Amino acid sequence: MYCTITIHPEIVEWMSKFNSRILQIKCNQSVLLFCVQQEDTDHNYYTSKTYGPTDPMSKDLWVNVDQMDKDKVKIHGILSNTHRQAARVNLSFDFPFYGHFLRDLTVATGGFIYTGDVVHRMLTATQYIAPLMANFDPSVSRNSTVIYFDNGTALVVQWDHVHLQDNYNLGSFTFQATLHSDGRIVFAYKEIPMEVAQISSVNHPVKVGLSDAFVVVHRIQQIPNVRRRTIYEYHRVELTKTKITNSTAVEMMPLPTCLQFTSCDSCISSQINFNCSWCHLLRRCSSGFDRHRQDWVDNSCPDETKDKSCDIISTTQLDPFITTLVAKTTGQSRSRGETTTAGASSSTSRPPTSVPTEGKTTNICPKADNSNQKDTHPLHTGLILGILVVLLIMAAAALVTVYIYHHPTSAASLFFIERRPSRWPAMKFRRGSGHPAYAEVEPVGQEKEGFIESEQC
Repeated sequence: MYCTITIHPEIVEWMSKFNSRILQIKCNQSVLLFCVQQEDTDHNYYTSKTYGPTDPMSKDLWVNVDQMDKDKVKIHGILSNTHRQAARVNLSFDFPFYGHFLRDLTVATGGFIYTGDVVHRMLTATQYIAPLMANFDPSVSRNSTVIYFDNGTALVVQWDHVHLQDNYNLGSFTFQATLHSDGRIVFAYKEIPMEVAQISSVNHPVKVGLSDAFVVVHRIQQIPNVRRRTIYEYHRVELTKTKITNSTAVEMMPLPTCLQFTSCDSCISSQINFNCSWCHLLRRCSSGFDRHRQDWVDNSCPDETKDKSCDIISTTQLDPFITTLVAKTTGQSRSRGETTTAGASSSTSRPPTSVPTEGKTTNICPKADNSNQKDTHPLHTGLILGILVVLLIMAAAALVTVYIYHHPTSAASLFFIERRPSRWPAMKFRRGSGHPAYAEVEPVGQEKEGFIESEQC
C-alpha cells in the first residue's frame, strides 16, 4: 500500500530543531505513523552524535593504529592474555572528564576504561568510559589484543579482535575509544558481529556510554577506626545500543560545567545548564554534585551558597588587610610618641601587651639596643637545642632500623611487622591496584537509586 504524505511546515521546523530525519513512514489504515531518529542527543554534561555506516564521518573518526608511530603504540601484554583484569595507564596530558582533569586511567579487558581514583572490585558499576562493556576475554585467542596509543593530545584504546567468553563462536569484536585533550570522546566501531542489544549480561554488565560518581567516606560508630566508602553515581550517559553496528561511530562533546569558573562573579553570573554556586572557603564553583562533593559538604558550602552574593570576604582575604591596618596604626603611634614624649625618661618604658590604639603612646617607645641584644641569646639557645633533639631522634630511628634488620625475630621486629603499611585498612582497599581483577557481576542489591556501597576500607 502506497500513500502520499505532506508534512506540515511546523513539523519540519520542529524536526530541524532536534537535527532529526525521517527514517520510515508507513500508513496503517487511517493512522499515520512515522519514526524519527534523533541524531543529536543532549545530556547535562555531554552532547552526543551517532554516525551511521554510510556517513563519511564514521570512517574519519576511526584511528588507524597501524599507521601511527610504532614507538608510541603499545600492546598491553597482561590485558591481551587475561580475563577480567585492568591496568593503570598514565596520560601525557590533562584529560577533562565531567569537568575534572584526569592524568591516570584504568583500562579493563571488558571493553571499558575506569576513571575513578579508588580501585575496587566493582569497576563496572560507575565512573567509566565504555565504548562496549561486555564479557570479553582476550585470553581465548592469540589474535586478541588490547592496544593503546598516546600522541600527547589524544589517547586511543583499541580492543582488537576480542571474543565474548561465553559465546566465542559469534566472532571477534574490534572497536576503540579516543580521548582528546579538549574533552571530546569518540567511540568507533569496526567489527560488531552481532547486535549489541542481544549480548548476554548474565556474567558481565553490557553498557555503552559514560558515567561519573563521587566517593563519600563514612565512619562507623560501632566499630572504631573503620570507615566505609560509599560511591554515589550522580550522572550517566547511556547510548542506544541498536545504533552500534559495523563502521559506526559516536562523538561526544563536553558541555560547560561549574568547575570551569575560577571567580565568584563568573560563577554566580554563569548561564549554563547548572545552578552554579561559589564557596568562599574553598574558592570553588560547583553545582554541589561532582567529585569534590565531600569537601563541599564538610566545609558547609551548601549553607554558604544560600545567599548568592560575592560580598562575603573570606578569612584569607581579611588577614592581609588587618595586618596592614595594624602596621599603619603602629607607625602613626610611634611617630606621635616620639614627638610628645621628647625629653622624658626611657627607663619606665615597657614592652606593649596589646595592639596599640590612637591616644595611647606611653607603651610603644622602642627599647634600647642593649635589650635587643640580650633577647637574641635565648633564641639562639632554643634553636640549638631543637636541632640537637632532632638529630638524637634521627640517630635513634637509625639504630632501631639496624637492630630490627639484624634481629627479625625480636619483639620489636614483630611489633612493626604486624603494623606495616600493607596491613593498614586503607592500604587493603588499594592493594593490587596495578592490575586489579574486577567482579564479574555487580552484586544484587548493591546498586539502588545510584548508590553503590563498596567493601569496608
